[in-house]
Amino acid sequence: MKKGTLKQILLITDGCSNRGEDPRAVAALANQQGITVNVIGVLDNRQTEDVDGLQEVEDIALSGGGVSQIVYPETLSQTVQMVTKQAMTQTIQGFVNKELKQILGSEQSLEDVSPEKRGEIMEVVEDLGETSDLEVVVLVDTSASMHDKLPTVKESLIDLSISLNSRIGKNRFCIYSFPGRRKDLQKILDWSPQLNSISNVFPKLTSGGITPTGPALREAIYQFGKKSLLRSLRNEDEADIEEV
Repeated sequence: MKKGTLKQILLITDGCSNRGEDPRAVAALANQQGITVNVIGVLDNRQTEDVDGLQEVEDIALSGGGVSQIVYPETLSQTVQMVTKQAMTQTIQGFVNKELKQILGSEQSLEDVSPEKRGEIMEVVEDLGETSDLEVVVLVDTSASMHDKLPTVKESLIDLSISLNSRIGKNRFCIYSFPGRRKDLQKILDWSPQLNSISNVFPKLTSGGITPTGPALREAIYQFGKKSLLRSLRNEDEADIEEV
């Protein structure tokens, strides 16, 4: 089985979207394009349960083929790492199931394989989780209610970077916040193999305004397309240099 690139959008938010298109529909579009959408809903101890908000968190992840989790700030760091890894495993299992169906027929899946063989397959899944390249667009909700949570978000993303850098596969991240000053989305950190540099950027973030989650997700999808285009142009340039 080939080693591939796993693409994820990691959405960190604490409330309902209130502007633009339905984020669930955009998450489904991302999933169709091979991009997993994971959502972490961050609550604080003063918040009463927002049923609509919690349901939206679950629905976006479900539509995006990803993982959702509701947390309090004090457990955010471990959750960010857990959700990212769990989504990687889930995505790879999906690939494995597709390949198994090609080999064993459409009626067979991982659950139908004998326990011994299933164990061997899961070892392959774990190995691919370590060796596959990972690209993550992190979307941080910076609406007014997230103000006190942003320092914890920053620490969590740095911890995530440290954790994932121990993998064999290459990691690439970029970070966007929403709403932006003039647009729905604002770039905080361009594509980078490490998130450590965000410590210089996050203090400049301001919170406030509406929550355009759907438009932000759509813009996040575009970032993968832009990266692929840049990679293609870079490869063409390298090919031209070799020919000279």
